Formats: sequence, structure tokens, C-alpha cells
Amino acid sequence: MNEWLTLGDTAPIPTDLNTLLLALLLAFLCGQFIAWVYMFTHTGLSYSRSFVNSLIIIPITVSMVMMVLDNNIVTAFSLLAVFAIVRFRNILRDTLDTVFVLSLIVVGLAVGTQKFTTAITGTIVMSTAFMYLWFTSFGSRHRFDIILNLEWTRPIESVGDLEALLDRHGSKVMKASQRTHDDKVGAFVSYRLLLRDPSKSDLLIREVKAFEGVKGLSTLNAEDESEV
Repeated sequence: MNEWLTLGDTAPIPTDLNTLLLALLLAFLCGQFIAWVYMFTHTGLSYSRSFVNSLIIIPITVSMVMMVLDNNIVTAFSLLAVFAIVRFRNILRDTLDTVFVLSLIVVGLAVGTQKFTTAITGTIVMSTAFMYLWFTSFGSRHRFDIILNLEWTRPIESVGDLEALLDRHGSKVMKASQRTHDDKVGAFVSYRLLLRDPSKSDLLIREVKAFEGVKGLSTLNAEDESEV
């Protein structure tokens, strides 16, 4: 009675219904697992709920594509023609988002070709790698804690007095820029500091504001600085 469903495919090697359901379910579970990892580890500003949903659907779609191809070169070229008609354009702001998409495409390819062990193992290993990179903040460079931008109104030769104050608070002090006034008295100066005790940053700011010759102080935490 249900032969129309179980024997509906008329390909040279029809896909077994149980295998088909197992493959699609496994693709869904792998996509769901990696989507949870993405939600948990995402730290950028371009978070999108629709993108997370697409992470679940991508491996299902790719696995279906691989089952439809079924080692048939004619079907493969026909599928390329269809994809050439339909254009998919979506700009991903974060390169790690692209990596998630590519990872799920590979998972879908593995499931679609019935390499279930490869799909499961790959999902676990990739998820572990994503979690490791997020947990260890791998790749980040903590060189400075705070950035100070100020106007020095005293003669530029006396800016060393201010730098002596900064040296008391910072284990590393770097003058990032200095732009003198037209009258050669004073300058706009920017410093980057790696603090000896980051919890005392408020004390540093109060002392710099009260220092003679400092005007228009502005601060920026190092983590707020954009990566280049």
C-alpha cells in the first residue's frame, strides 16, 4: 500500500526510505548542534536569527542535493544550470560566519553521500574546535588596557612630567601620536597603556584630569578598539 512512497524514486539506484530519513534527521541534528555552538560562542555585532536558522537548513538541503545527484553526471549538470538561474547573494560581515556555513555544507555533503560516521565525527571535532577558539580567545592580542587622548597646554618639552605619572600606573606606556599646535606651545597627544593594575584605571583617569596642563581628556578601553 505504501509502495508509492518507499519505491517512488525511479533512479538506477533508488534511495532506501529508511536511509533517506536517517540522513535527513542526522543532517538536522548536526546542523542544530553546530547552530547551538554558534549561538553560544558568537561575539560579533552582526548576529542574526535568520542566519542561525539557515545553519540548520543548509546541511539538510546539501544532503538532499547529494542524494538527488546519486552519481549521475547528467543530473549534476542540470542542477548547476538551475543554480545558475537562481542567484544567492548575502554578504557575511564576519569571516567566522563563513566558516560555519562552509562547515555545515561539508556536513551536508557527508550525510548526503551516506558517510554518517564522517558527518558525526566531523561535527564533534569542528564544534570542539569552535568552542576551544572561543574559550581561549585564541588570536586576540592584549597589548594595551586603555587609550588616553588629551590636549597638552604646557610647553611640549614639559610633557615628560605627565609621562612620569603614566609610568607609575602602566607597565608599558606608548605615545601613539603627537600633533603640536601652530604656536609650538602644547600639543594633542595620544597614549596607550598596559596597566599594572587594571582595576585602578579610574584612579589613573582622575589623576590625569587633575594634572596641570591636561585639557579635554578622553579615554577608550582597548577592547572597544576595532580590529584591523
